[in-house]
Amino acid sequence: MEQVTRPSQPSHAQSPEPAVLARDLRLTLGSGGSAVEILKGIDLTVPQGQTLALLGPSGSGKSSLMSVLSGLERATSGTLSVAGQDFAGMDEDALARARRGRIGVVLQAFHLLPTMTALENVATPLELAGMAQARGRAEAELAAVGLGHRLTHYPSQLSGGEQQRVAIARALAARPSLVFADEPTGNLDAKTGAAIVELLFARRAEAGATLLIITHDEHLARQCERVVTLADGRIESDSCGA
Repeated sequence: MEQVTRPSQPSHAQSPEPAVLARDLRLTLGSGGSAVEILKGIDLTVPQGQTLALLGPSGSGKSSLMSVLSGLERATSGTLSVAGQDFAGMDEDALARARRGRIGVVLQAFHLLPTMTALENVATPLELAGMAQARGRAEAELAAVGLGHRLTHYPSQLSGGEQQRVAIARALAARPSLVFADEPTGNLDAKTGAAIVELLFARRAEAGATLLIITHDEHLARQCERVVTLADGRIESDSCGA
């Protein structure tokens, strides 16, 4: 009755409360005659600890879905529970508070602050969240991604792969239960991208976090336990990956 079908999956994946629970989720941008429906009734349940790829071509709605699930964008309608919080009922300020410490985001364009060192880019969000020993945790996280020797370097002094490593450290330093990665290898060459994916999966496994990767790369998608394919704002298929 309690047999675990995936031994490598963290034990908290069996929790009755999913990491993400979305029902009839819709997103419409604009109003009146210029309104465009981006998400058209998404039903999605993601167990805690699962690795899931959102696969689909440009314009399929996958990045918009990530924005809604991560609390960066409010859904137009539907119900949404993320990390135990009712995201559908929150305003923007409440969403910002709910994201803090619970959700980490890694983006294709890195989004590091150019006037801050690698250490400051990781430590500053922790300090703003009131976390104790923020700089010490930031140093440890950067060391874990292989950048312990680059703490005082600015983004312009780092390669693309190193900048993405800083972004991963920043996303995971607060020990979030849920991590989103939107095309995390999109700006990297194939060899560097493969190393970044390996690092992202390893750090996620150590933290026992749920990971949602948004990608158009089928090879990357198949490395996840589950692959959800979007087309025209709807879920087209939902299958096991790795």
